[in-house]
Amino acid sequence: MIKTCIFPAAGYGTRFLPATKTLPKEMLPILNKPLIHYGLDEAISAGMTNIGIVSGRTKRALEDYFDISYEIEDAIAGSSKEELLNDVREQMKVCEFMFVRQRKMNGLGDAIHCAKNIVNNEAFGVILADDLCVNDKKSVMQQMAEVYEKYKCSVVALMQVEKEDVNKYGIIEGDKIEDNIYQITNMVEKPEPKDAKSNLAIIGRYILTPDIFEKIENTSAGKGGEIQITDALNKQAKLGKCVGLVFDGLRFDCGNVKGFFEATKYFYNKLYT
Repeated sequence: MIKTCIFPAAGYGTRFLPATKTLPKEMLPILNKPLIHYGLDEAISAGMTNIGIVSGRTKRALEDYFDISYEIEDAIAGSSKEELLNDVREQMKVCEFMFVRQRKMNGLGDAIHCAKNIVNNEAFGVILADDLCVNDKKSVMQQMAEVYEKYKCSVVALMQVEKEDVNKYGIIEGDKIEDNIYQITNMVEKPEPKDAKSNLAIIGRYILTPDIFEKIENTSAGKGGEIQITDALNKQAKLGKCVGLVFDGLRFDCGNVKGFFEATKYFYNKLYT
């Protein structure tokens, strides 16, 4: 069983300025829970309770969220509001947390590499908290863990996107080996629509084998002048060591205002109407 999940959370969140001037985007709330809370629930559902969070300057709120707040707990002790902390208390109870800083914003590949010493040379999950995924029966990370157990190689989550949107994602090429699983043969970071070989896009869920760190170390800066995890994964794909899962569930891109609003509306309707 995969025990570790990494949460890259060092980005600036500039699409949500000015709110993210002092608040990490992973702490933006969908109703009364921050985005990272939903991501942590997903990791726990897959048995991943060794949690590594890659943060940066001005991100102390992430550490504080998974700690005791004596002032608040004292103020609401014995009241009906105390139960509002039950969910995060349970997360704190079942998980071990480790925090590491990405000192320079140098891409997702670099952020994942910052967690190398947390992983302990084992396969591990990666969740981007601003990709909020929903499946009440079996979480996306649970689905991916099952695929990993079968194929014992890196797994990426896939979804179909509109052709005109492929330049926002890493796009894969590959051969279908099961109804919803592809053996990936190539992947390209944010291709122009005219150059894309498919509309199967990688979203913010990964299971990575530990050799990915060597691949990252030997990956030059790519799109945007950053170390792209897509480029490192492509090296595994060329060796037949990466598969893609077209997951079952909903995905909200909460890295932009439209997706954030849609997620808020979805959870409000689900819980309050």
